[in-house]
Amino acid sequence: MEIYLQGLTMGLAYVAPIGLQNLFVINTALTQKRQRVFLTALIVIFFDITLGLACFLGVGALMEALPWLQRVILGIGSLIVLWIGLGLLRSKASLEGGRDVNVPIWKVITTACVVTWFNPQAIIDGTMMLGAFRASLPEGMDLFFIGGFASASVLWFLGISAIISLFSARFNDKILTVINKVCGAVIIFYGLKLLHNFIQLMGWL
Repeated sequence: MEIYLQGLTMGLAYVAPIGLQNLFVINTALTQKRQRVFLTALIVIFFDITLGLACFLGVGALMEALPWLQRVILGIGSLIVLWIGLGLLRSKASLEGGRDVNVPIWKVITTACVVTWFNPQAIIDGTMMLGAFRASLPEGMDLFFIGGFASASVLWFLGISAIISLFSARFNDKILTVINKVCGAVIIFYGLKLLHNFIQLMGWL
């Protein structure tokens, strides 16, 4: 139980800070009907848990063995993050338009995949944290730890989806537009930071 709780608290600390996944889930909860909100949350949970498992099982070792892979992930990932941020700045927010239940499910899946698996900082941070924890776990306790980590993802994304969805009526188009632009600016700053890290890694500075 202690190992499970370690995984749970570690998972909450990893997923709670506002990042691309959270912004995606929050925007969905503000603009979509409740059924789509929870479907989106489940899709994000799937990609978050699979990324956590990949980090736990050795993406870090792969990047250490193949230094060029880290450069590729960091370089491409920073450009994708910038693209997402610019898209939010250019978007015209509308609660009515956002409530279209015919948003293609493939678009939800691909966006959830991008904000999770194409986020280089999430991969690097996840690998560093989960790799360190794995090295410190008693033999045979891996399953309990990763179970706690996965539970944190489920609790967090379903929780914020429910809370934001319940209070979405308090939001209007103007507030949503401001939220989108603030989120877009934060994401662009984040993308520029990643791009700067990539340039440093390449030795161009």
